Amino acid sequence: MFRNKRTDEGSNFWISYADLMAGLLFVFILLIGAIVSKSIILKSNLHDKEDRLTVLSQTLKNKESILEALHRDLNENKARLDATQNQLQQKMQTLKLKEDEIRKFNRMLAEANGRRDALSKKIILVQNLLSETNSTLADTRKQLKAYEGKVVVLSNKLSERDATIKANDAKMLQLLNALDEKQTKYDTLIAKLQQQKAKIKALTGIRLKVIAALKEALGEKVRIDKKSGSLKLASNVLFDKGSAVLKESAKGELKRAFEEYIGTLVTNPAIKPYLDKIIIEGHTDSDGGYLYNLDLSQKRAYAVMHYLLTLDIAKKYNLKPLLVASGRAYLDPVLVNGVEDKEASRRIEIKFRLRNEDAMHEIEKVLDAE
Repeated sequence: MFRNKRTDEGSNFWISYADLMAGLLFVFILLIGAIVSKSIILKSNLHDKEDRLTVLSQTLKNKESILEALHRDLNENKARLDATQNQLQQKMQTLKLKEDEIRKFNRMLAEANGRRDALSKKIILVQNLLSETNSTLADTRKQLKAYEGKVVVLSNKLSERDATIKANDAKMLQLLNALDEKQTKYDTLIAKLQQQKAKIKALTGIRLKVIAALKEALGEKVRIDKKSGSLKLASNVLFDKGSAVLKESAKGELKRAFEEYIGTLVTNPAIKPYLDKIIIEGHTDSDGGYLYNLDLSQKRAYAVMHYLLTLDIAKKYNLKPLLVASGRAYLDPVLVNGVEDKEASRRIEIKFRLRNEDAMHEIEKVLDAE
């Protein structure tokens, strides 16, 4: 029983297998048929496409030949066009040159016409001048004829005047001789006057001589003003600000400078005969009122003079009659580039005055004016 069952199962397996294989074979046959039919269709389509490609290739070759022909024609036309353009450029250049020449000719013609017009105007002017000259010449000839008679009359009068002039020349010669004698006397007077003028100049130059002698005597000991010969002392060294009391510390320096300066004035034989006064001047800056500064400068000058009179040199040379104290306030400031130097303006000046100095100044002015 079990045996028959196994036989049936084996038979069923092989039957199923045979059916499967038959199905697969059928599918394979269908697949091959489809492939064959597809290949036939593709081959047919391929032949059709090859035919069309052949036709297109032939058409393309024909078009290429046509394009080549057109390209050759185009090149030929381009060459002809270039040649034509060159010819046109040459003609344009020729035309331009001719146009420039025409313009030059026109300018030359215009200039020639201008010169011709100018010449025409000049010719007209010359003709007018010639006409005027001819008329003037005719008038001149008439005037000459009229003058001929007058010249004869004048000639006679000139002859008479020549005789008169000769007589006057003789008188003039006598006058010139007399004038020469007077000129000689005048030159003599002028020479004497120049000599007197030189003497007066020498007298008026005494101040310069005195200053030169003072410089030579003092040397580097005491510095003095080059123009006036005065001795200048700073107020801030001698006095406190706003004060007229002489500092004790300044008295020694003041004594030394005074003895050197005044000693030279009263003992030097080149200066002493001309010395008239020794002036002590006080000066302030422009700060404050005039009367205040005048009073302060006067008091400072008196203080210096009072101290100087106590010195032995003042007694030895009897300087009291010579000394004069004067306050100048800010009337004589020291200017630097037109601006007041206030520190330098605050000072004491010791200066000298010569005899008849005012008269000498007036004589100098007169001489300079002459």
